[in-house]
Amino acid sequence: MEKLSLISDSEFIILCFLDLIGMLRGKTIPARVVSEVIVDGVGFDASSIPGFAEIWESDMIMKPDLSTLVRFPDYFYNYKVGGIICNIYVPEGFPFKYDGRQICIRMEEKFKSQGLQPLAGAEPEFYLVKTNGETIFPVENHIHDNHRYLDVSPGRDLTEQYRMDLSATLITMGFNVEKHHHEVGHSQNEIVLKFSSVTENADRILWYKMIAKTIALKKYNWVATFMPKPWIEKPGNGLHIHLSLKSVNNGENIFADTNDNYAGISQICRYFIGGLLEHSRALSAIVASTVNSYKRLIPGFEAPVYISWGKRNRSALIRVPEKHLKKPSEIRIEYRCPDPLCNPYLMYTAIFEAGMDGIKKKIDPGDPINECIYHLSDEKRRELGIKTLPSSLKEALEEWYSDDICIKAFGKDVAEKYYELKMEEWKEYIKQNSNPKPDEITKWEIYKYLYM
Repeated sequence: MEKLSLISDSEFIILCFLDLIGMLRGKTIPARVVSEVIVDGVGFDASSIPGFAEIWESDMIMKPDLSTLVRFPDYFYNYKVGGIICNIYVPEGFPFKYDGRQICIRMEEKFKSQGLQPLAGAEPEFYLVKTNGETIFPVENHIHDNHRYLDVSPGRDLTEQYRMDLSATLITMGFNVEKHHHEVGHSQNEIVLKFSSVTENADRILWYKMIAKTIALKKYNWVATFMPKPWIEKPGNGLHIHLSLKSVNNGENIFADTNDNYAGISQICRYFIGGLLEHSRALSAIVASTVNSYKRLIPGFEAPVYISWGKRNRSALIRVPEKHLKKPSEIRIEYRCPDPLCNPYLMYTAIFEAGMDGIKKKIDPGDPINECIYHLSDEKRRELGIKTLPSSLKEALEEWYSDDICIKAFGKDVAEKYYELKMEEWKEYIKQNSNPKPDEITKWEIYKYLYM
């Protein structure tokens, strides 16, 4: 009834979905026809969306999932507008195979059939910037200080009111906001969303990005960018993901073990970590899905480079947060490679399938690393068996395409289509930059990713 009242109080409803690479798409309908659309859906031309369909099979249908309905603030559009996330179907009524949301739903249902509920929490980071069309610069460009983490000083932190506006809007819309703060970079911010089921969490990431961008534009005339690395000399934007598994039968946290003296984690959790480490190079193609992503994954900015794990170690790919050791229900692991431009539905599907492979095969994650991996010599890292993540999108895609578990996570057709789309993106980059430099952010990247 509450959802229906939101519809009756709206004039228009935006029907949204993500395409395969994570771009937000949608149609807007008058609110008065929503009841019909919930049953029949809305048709659209899938051939005009890269990777979706050919022109001779272009008719697809988006069907709203009413549980995702939100109501936007009136100043967003100067009308009373709501939004609903849709699932995509073919005209015959079957789920569209390239719909990432339904891929994620099927993964979640498969886990539940095995007595497990995948849970996740997200930490999307973003910069607030201004642009003159050629260059971009932080809205806090007046401060020459590279240590802005948790900065709330009046006159220095010019983004606190924005964070308040965004958090209040998210809370009003039903989001469970845990906290918000200024991040390390100039005008870099983070609002932390609490744990939920993975499909719901991916939905929240979709809305979060849309709302963050709209508030920045409509209220402040700023751009909220989730681009992984807008400037080479500043910290990048990550999407740190907190993961756990809960028993469907008794609600207990499968990752927790109070008898574990190191990190309070269970053997199942260690195997899950082992699966993520085993498949981490291939997973990069999904969770760090753009050319620009690999300019974030460099030493020195708390971004992961080395395939390793450890308690409270932010130089590792996987961190076990120590502050929760006394609360078994909150034991979890943090996977630090993802960034906000990935498709969150595909991200969660790939991550949990890789983790489950670790559980099934009892993959040992090896010894944890309890020192700064950036400071270790190459010889020491080799001695410890520490490998590196891919250094480019092309390298990540090649790893992805040769990893059976990652291919099976989506199905062969979807995996091949994703590979094809992303390899085209890489070729487009090389065409514009025949001699690419890993320490340079190109204009092509700014144009391609600033608003994504």
